[in-house]
Order: sequence, then structure tokens, then C-alpha cells
Amino acid sequence: MCIVLTGISGFVGQNLASYLESKGFQIYGLSMRSPDWKQNFLPNADAIIHLAGKAHDTSSTSQGEEYFQVNRDLTIALYDEFLTSDVKDFFYFSSVKAVKDSVDRQLTEDISPSPRTTYGKSKLAAENYILSKVVPSGKRVFIIRPCMVHGPGNKGNLNLLYKIVEKNFPWPLGLYENRRSFLSIDNLNFLIAEMISKPHVESGIYNFADDEALSTNELVRIIGESLNKTIFLWNVPKLIIFIIAKIGDAFGLPLNSERLKKLTESYLVSNTKVKDVLGINNLPLTAKEGLIITIKSFNHKAKT
Repeated sequence: MCIVLTGISGFVGQNLASYLESKGFQIYGLSMRSPDWKQNFLPNADAIIHLAGKAHDTSSTSQGEEYFQVNRDLTIALYDEFLTSDVKDFFYFSSVKAVKDSVDRQLTEDISPSPRTTYGKSKLAAENYILSKVVPSGKRVFIIRPCMVHGPGNKGNLNLLYKIVEKNFPWPLGLYENRRSFLSIDNLNFLIAEMISKPHVESGIYNFADDEALSTNELVRIIGESLNKTIFLWNVPKLIIFIIAKIGDAFGLPLNSERLKKLTESYLVSNTKVKDVLGINNLPLTAKEGLIITIKSFNHKAKT
């Protein structure tokens, strides 16, 4: 089975390509950067997995139109090629941020999207185009909405927390009890392979997340456990933390309002729908097991 994969040089792309090849799939990387990418398109492939896109720029330096040019317009062009080709399956990797920037309870696939960021709006615009087209008979179209993906080689907020614990700094946000969903790259790879291999899985929107959600305090403890370090959780009053974050806004300190929000807000994502259609009760890795693999890769990299 031949799989066309865009974004193959990225973190998810590299890992997914290696995993699918280990399962016997043939992987063909399609670069969307080249203006003549259509000449390299494989119209007889079995599936397209569209990962390429412009990631969320937390520094807010990117121009808004660039998000739409990459996340919306390139997706539209690729999807149009799919519709007129012999390719059977199309996977579009969107994001939970195409739906909500913050979640009160739990994000499910039937919640009406209302993204606030340009990134989220550009992803939703691509989704809406895909959903506006009639899927030809014999084809399947999947819109995948993953939450925060992590794994060996991944850099992000996990790496920031790792450095705090590694340096034996006390964790001052002990009073904040949030619940947040994560997605290990191993669970993502498993879900995609299962969906490709099972023809009864119907077209639709599917959230991807680990089975369990964790608080930031639990995450700090897991990092400490992986490093064999004692964790010190400080219950600093929230008013003091709020004031420090406001000072951070004014003077560019490490703890500011935006970072405080990311570290303490809850964002729960349901994966019930995809597990139900695949007929599984649990993903291969628990949230904790996946995070330990990621965290130990940071430690290994530091030693080498």
C-alpha cells in the first residue's frame, strides 16, 4: 500500500513515516514547498496524509495571511487533486485549536467551532472547504484534530518544564489544579495505521488524544520521577502569582500572563469516537508512559 505524505520532514512526519514503513507501507514524501508539486503528485496512491502546514507561532510574529496561504490554500489545492485522482483515502491533519482556544468541559467532535487565533481560523477554513465537497463513491476523507503531540525529538512546553525540574527549581504553581490532554507520537502513529487498515471506518472528523488527562503538577512529578529528583511544589497564593505574571508582561520575565495561562488552564479532549469506530478500549500507551518516553529522550540528549 502506497501512502503519500506531506510534511514528511517535520516531527510528526518523520515519526509517522518510520512507523508506517515498519508496518509494510510504502511512503512517498510530497514537498508542498515546490511550485510544481502537482507534477510529483501520485494519482494512483492508496492514501494521502496531509501534515504540511504552518504551525502556531506563539511569538505572534507571523503575518496572518501566511497562515491562510499555507494551511487553507495549499490544502484546498491538494484536496482538489485528490478528488479527481484514484487515491482512496485523504487524511487532513487539522488541530483542536480549529475548534476552541479554551475548553470549559471536554472537547468532542460535535462542538461548533469558534477559534479566535489566526492559526485556528486558517485550519478551520481548510476543514470547511473539505466538508463542503461531496466525497466521491469509494473514497474516504478524515479530518484529524490532534491535541498537543509529543515524543522523542519534540521541543515545546515539555522541554521548558524539564529544564525547571532538572535545575532543582521549586515548582511555584502547586495551588493550580488543571486537567490537560496530551498525545504521544506512538499513539498517533497507531491510530493512523489502524484507520488506514480498516475499511469500515467511515469518513468524518476525529479527535486524537491519549486516554488520560494530566495536571501540570502531575506532569512535573512525572518529570521528577524520570530524573530521579525530589520535587518541591510550592503553594504560592494565586494573587501573588498573578502580580508576578503582570510584572512579567511589563518587563519580559519568564513568567508572564500568556505562559501562566498555558501552564494552568484545562484543555480536555475526548478520543471516544475514534476508539469506538476502531473497536478498541485503550490506546497502546497510557499518557504517563508516553510522557516518560519523551522526557527520558531529553535526558539522553543532554548526556550525549
